[in-house]
Amino acid sequence: MCCLIISGLEWRQIRSSADNIFSVRGQTVVILGLARQGIALARYLSDHGAIVRASDLRKADALGPVLTELEQYPIDFVLGEHPESLLDGTDIIFVSGGVPSNTPLLQQARERDILISNDSQLFLEKAPCKVIGITGSAGKSTSTVLAGRIADSSGCFRKAWVGGNVGNPLIADVNRMTSDDVAIMELSSFQLEIMTASPTVAVILNITPNHLDRHKTMEKYVEIKASILDGQCADDIAVLGWDDYTVRGLRERVRGRCWGFSIREHPSFLDGCHIHGDSLIIKRQGSYSQFGYQKDIHLRGEHNKLNVLAAATLAAAVGVDPEVVPAAIREFEGPPHRLEMVRDENRVRWVNDTMATTPERTLAALRSFTAPVILLLGGRDKNLPWGDLAERLKTGVKAVVIFGEAAVLIERALECEWNVPISPPAVEQDSETWSAGRETAFASEINGSEFSRAESHLSKPSAFPDLVRVKGLEEAVGKAATFAEAGDVVLLSPGCTSYDDFSDASARGERFRELVRVLS
Repeated sequence: MCCLIISGLEWRQIRSSADNIFSVRGQTVVILGLARQGIALARYLSDHGAIVRASDLRKADALGPVLTELEQYPIDFVLGEHPESLLDGTDIIFVSGGVPSNTPLLQQARERDILISNDSQLFLEKAPCKVIGITGSAGKSTSTVLAGRIADSSGCFRKAWVGGNVGNPLIADVNRMTSDDVAIMELSSFQLEIMTASPTVAVILNITPNHLDRHKTMEKYVEIKASILDGQCADDIAVLGWDDYTVRGLRERVRGRCWGFSIREHPSFLDGCHIHGDSLIIKRQGSYSQFGYQKDIHLRGEHNKLNVLAAATLAAAVGVDPEVVPAAIREFEGPPHRLEMVRDENRVRWVNDTMATTPERTLAALRSFTAPVILLLGGRDKNLPWGDLAERLKTGVKAVVIFGEAAVLIERALECEWNVPISPPAVEQDSETWSAGRETAFASEINGSEFSRAESHLSKPSAFPDLVRVKGLEEAVGKAATFAEAGDVVLLSPGCTSYDDFSDASARGERFRELVRVLS
């Protein structure tokens, strides 16, 4: 299958952003955080002649496997703290996504005019091939992985590399890439907030409230997401989710060509994808062609139709013939941990949607099922609104099992939104915050507070789902099993991050799989 010829820079041509390229050889660098990104950076920087210091707030006993993995490299480790002395003689500091940008050491680095970077910035500066960067509040991983499948099957590229915030950090693979490849990377707001380079094709799927515990205001969050466009040049392409009002409003910020995607055709973009009847349609400069059918999409939920349209649009934007798209869509069952069927036994379906880390994503998951749902909800809150989800829980949800650090906050949000009293555990019975009908916001009271983690059954009117609070995920799975009957769906769609008990959402999903598979 041949690629379509499109105008623009040759894949191997040096981009205008190359002014930022620097050699790490002989440079003294500090890596903050030794998770996936930090480990990949430590290897790359050591292999390329940098003098590497790595620091993590965890101590050596918690980092045993990581230290073993990196023992062959000449790295100096500073563990259990980030002392300011790390900055002495430092040329560059590389920050893992989980490290907040207002960490004192980073503030001190700015005062010393030390360059701050991360693995994604370094990759963009070193990549020899065309790079597609995908961001958004939801759907990033599904769109990224599917786009990789389409690109790999197209015959347009020697190899399609997929990674970034999903899968492998691409800096780990950059030495094996050639100018005949394409790299498709998922980019989170945590990565974008310190980046200055942009990918050749920049995709913004949607922007809805997320990570406000870190970014504080929606305005700042939007600005960070929009920054993916700022390093582009006139030959580059931006792909925007046109059904999202905020994203559509970024059209004037696009520096190159603008493509779009939407459920229904929108007259404001000349190039992109939409749905007409049962047909998947691509439009180029006002000319239409069909490239598939809705029935080709096997993913659950209306939101996944947009993810498929996004992947098809960006594939077309880099020259992939639309004829190869339907087969890739039909074969795609979604990335791990996103509406993933873990077990279907005794007519009870257990579904892993651990990547639903906002109430909005939990809402999207609930809309994907018509059967009664037993919902596992909880983790660490992001200071996001719970009202819409609380309203949806009145319909089609049989039971809600709440767990983790945010459990009390969620309970009280439900009490407030439902305008009904929910009986507290005895230890908190004298607290005024449990008075019936209270309708104030509880988030500021709950964040950082202590609460009893003993299991508590909560009283509520019979019109509402059963509610139970437990300590953690293991107890949540066990309690869900007691509620489950033939025809039910048990759905882990937490609406929160996993950082109260797990290293990341994938670890939470892996644990859910283990717990479900050993149920008798």
